[in-house]
Amino acid sequence: MEKAYKNCQSCAMPLSKDPKGGGSNADGSKSKMYCSYCYVDGKFMNADWTVGQMQDFVKGKMKEMGFPGFLAGFFTRGIPKLERWKLK
Repeated sequence: MEKAYKNCQSCAMPLSKDPKGGGSNADGSKSKMYCSYCYVDGKFMNADWTVGQMQDFVKGKMKEMGFPGFLAGFFTRGIPKLERWKLK
């Protein structure tokens, strides 16, 4: 049984903000661990990314949404501790 998380374990986005309600597993079920931007059909969208690339991407997205740079940096600091990156 997949544990339910509050935030995507790849990019840290709150899963409650995911328009699709979560990514999709290989069997078509909803992922309770990853968002629909990171995880589709049981595969990572950016499978070759490093944790640093994910942090830079999320910082950029947050700035586009109007978050100040220091806040975007603060929120992305925890990304290396997420489940996806712990495995590396």
